[in-house]
Amino acid sequence: MHKPVVIVGCTASGKSDLAEALAERLGGALMAVDSMQVYRGMDIGTAKPDRATRERIPHLMIDVCDPWETYSAARFAADASTYFNHQDTKAPRLILVAGTILYLRALLEGMFEGPGANEEIRKRLGEEAGRVGARVLHERLKGVDSVAAGRIHPNDLRRIVRALEVFELTGSPISTLQTQWAENHPRAEAVFIGIRRDKEALNRRINARVRKMIEMGLVEEVDRLRKDPRGFSPEAASGVGYRQLLDHFAGKCSLDEAIEQIKIQTRHLAKLQRTWLKRFPPPQNVQWLEASEEQSGAELVEAAIAKLAENGSSDLANVDSPPRHQGTKIFRK
Repeated sequence: MHKPVVIVGCTASGKSDLAEALAERLGGALMAVDSMQVYRGMDIGTAKPDRATRERIPHLMIDVCDPWETYSAARFAADASTYFNHQDTKAPRLILVAGTILYLRALLEGMFEGPGANEEIRKRLGEEAGRVGARVLHERLKGVDSVAAGRIHPNDLRRIVRALEVFELTGSPISTLQTQWAENHPRAEAVFIGIRRDKEALNRRINARVRKMIEMGLVEEVDRLRKDPRGFSPEAASGVGYRQLLDHFAGKCSLDEAIEQIKIQTRHLAKLQRTWLKRFPPPQNVQWLEASEEQSGAELVEAAIAKLAENGSSDLANVDSPPRHQGTKIFRK
């Protein structure tokens, strides 16, 4: 049985390019572990692979629901496990691109059985946030669940409301309930490869990627999607790039201000990802690649192949065909 390969790292670090090159070398299939790439039509702002790439390499868990639908980590784990649990020596090796660590953890360790959504509580908290601001609710969360408050940004209203909702419904902090993930759920085995880049270099890549997305038509994409009478679900509307441009179309900021906020919030996301990656996957289990701008895509692939072969993936030891994917696309995850 093949152990799936999981590529982790901050946004814009080059995970997708590395995963595609590995898939071509190994005859593998890619799985996007991403809370935004699941939405159809949300293509540019989520850095989805283009059609030609998806025709060349099988991609899973992309375009599985519509922007007006609610999608969650628990639903992702249920949907993705169909592919994840059927890895044998005849199946293509799965290579996971971990854009959303929460979704990755739900898939590998299971998801705790939290209470369902309570629309009355959510409406009440949402209206309160509209009057007093999300930060007031974040301060309240600190009083009942300091661990969750420390993980959730004061402006992340959706997650703040969910944490307060769970506490109201159960009397228990959501951070305590989340320790149930590992109970009665066999942990899936995987091989982890991580990409690390210098912070300043990563920020340059983020800024360049945002500029590229704008050039590719991100503003037009958001405008087209928002005009659909079914609109965005709260989950889809929270995506970086989409949230800021929706604010622009609502008259809350200029286009230039929205674009600058996309850059700022993407850098903030990278900071959060660095924090998350200190806890999951277990750092000692990740084979880290120290990437530089001078390093070619081919060199990074060779380094990843070597890491995999050195650490228990004996079936990779004799992989010596040249990589077909040499380039580095700065606007991909």
